[in-house]
Amino acid sequence: MSTDFSGVKGPSGPRAGFGHRFAAALIDGILLAIANGILQAALGKDPGLAVGVGINLAYFIYFEGSASGQTIGKKALDIRVIDFGGGGSIGYGRAAIRWVGRIVSSIVLLLGYFWMLWDKERQTWHDKMANCVVVPTADYPVDAWPG
Repeated sequence: MSTDFSGVKGPSGPRAGFGHRFAAALIDGILLAIANGILQAALGKDPGLAVGVGINLAYFIYFEGSASGQTIGKKALDIRVIDFGGGGSIGYGRAAIRWVGRIVSSIVLLLGYFWMLWDKERQTWHDKMANCVVVPTADYPVDAWPG
């Protein structure tokens, strides 16, 4: 089992390492938590939470489904989501599947996230569900952000 925190190589090409993916998720999580806190303060707990979930969904679908495949966190860490087979954008539909997959990846003690540590293509469960991989932009450049 590799715990390399930098870029790693899968059989099909370079992949983003666990550390980069974790840091990007942390940045995105902090940004969304701040937005959620503001919404809950302004709208009340339950309505703010409901709107916050919608914003979370829209955030990941828009950014990961765009041509760049980068959320703000991924952009900061120079990584992106691409189609496993063709290397292009996963589109908005598969980005929505990937978002739902994050919930599945979290259910069993975050096992779906840690799966990438021993998966030959360095895929999490939500990557597998959306048929995508997370790669370094040094090897898979972004033309424009958000694309």
